[in-house]
Formats: sequence, structure tokens, C-alpha cells
Amino acid sequence: MNQVLIAKYPVLETTPPALAQTIYQRMERNEPTLLFYANTNFIVQCAPIRERLSNHKVVIVNDGVGMDIAKKMLYGSKFASNLNGTDFTPYLLQHAPRPMRVFLLGARPEVVKKAAAYVEQVLLQTVAGYADGYDGLANVPQVIEKINGSKPDLLLVAMGNPKQEQWLLDHQPLLHVPVMSGVGALFDFWSGNKSRASLWIQKIRMEWFYRLCLEPGRLLKRYSVDVIRFLVHCWKNR
Repeated sequence: MNQVLIAKYPVLETTPPALAQTIYQRMERNEPTLLFYANTNFIVQCAPIRERLSNHKVVIVNDGVGMDIAKKMLYGSKFASNLNGTDFTPYLLQHAPRPMRVFLLGARPEVVKKAAAYVEQVLLQTVAGYADGYDGLANVPQVIEKINGSKPDLLLVAMGNPKQEQWLLDHQPLLHVPVMSGVGALFDFWSGNKSRASLWIQKIRMEWFYRLCLEPGRLLKRYSVDVIRFLVHCWKNR
């Protein structure tokens, strides 16, 4: 597996099976790992913390067609696979050599509760615990104590970019969890609060357009102005 620089972020060029094996191996070695999915929004929003993301604990993978465009522009070829938290997280859980203990952090109380039920009932994993991203985060030392006391194998943090990355970088030294990941809107999908595009739309890499049609007020800037900012950012930092 090789790393390529996209806007000076070290992005791992890999596939779901290879990435999963890397994560399992690091988990068995109890090697602290922060897994992040870099899409256009990540590249732009995480710029202030970019230097902190360049360390041996952080694994960054490509998410979305925008990253393919950037790699084609800079290196002449696309990424071998598209890796996003919505698809890869279930893959990681369901292909694990043993059931995992999962802690969910973030989203609204009713959303994270339903997402936890999905993990147990559909993905057949053990929910070590969960806390919402509102009142549940009011007392951070208490949340950290709750997470560590539950002894999870995997911590999923759903706060959006760059808040989830910042939170994990700030608190990782205090967390006794081998693998932690920022997963954006994943809990919304697991809870049924938001729907995913049909499989054929996913396959042609147009799920972003499906989401834009559902939430134009929230996503129009991200998929227009911010995409231009992303491409300019990639070119300037090539």
C-alpha cells in the first residue's frame, strides 16, 4: 500500500480488504489508530489541523469522486477503490476475525440510540456503550471515563469535519481504545434518520447528487463553492 499526497495530506491508496487487514493487525498489536475518510469537505475544513494529521497513528483514506478527480489531476490516475465510512465501517465489523465491542459517540440522543440498536441487531456486534453529541458531551472527562470503562475495540465519532478529527486528536492520548474513527453522518444512516441512494446510484458514484437533492439548503455550498475551493487547494498544495 502506498501513500499519495493530496493537498499535502498523506492519503493511503488501498482497497477495503487490505485496509481491513491493516486495521485488524494494528488492533491486535494494540497500536493506537485514528482512521479518517478524506473527501472534499475534509480536505478544506481540516486544513488548520493538517500538520497534526501527519503522524504514524493516523490513517487517511480517500472518500468520493472529488478525491479521484484530484488524484487524476495530480498523478494521472484515479484511486483503486472508493473508501467511505458509510460502507467501510460495516465491512470492517462484519469481516472481523471476532465480534467487536463498539462505542458510538455523537449525533442527537434519539439518533445514536437507534444507531446502537442497528449495530447489535443488524451488524451483530456488541455495543460497549454510546453517548450523544449534545448533553452526552457536556462533561468530557466523564465521557472519556465512560468510554474507557466500557473497553471498546472501536470508537466511532460522528460530529462532522473538522470537529470529529479535532476531538479525536485532542483526546486520543487519554482514550484506551485501539481504533478510533470519524464517521460523519453514519449514525443518521444506521438510525434510518437519513436514507441512502439506490445501489445503482452508488455504483455510478452519484450518491452525492442524491444527497444534494434531499438537503439542498445544507449541501449546495459544499458541492459547488467548496468543491472549487478543494480543487484550487489541491493544485496550490501539489
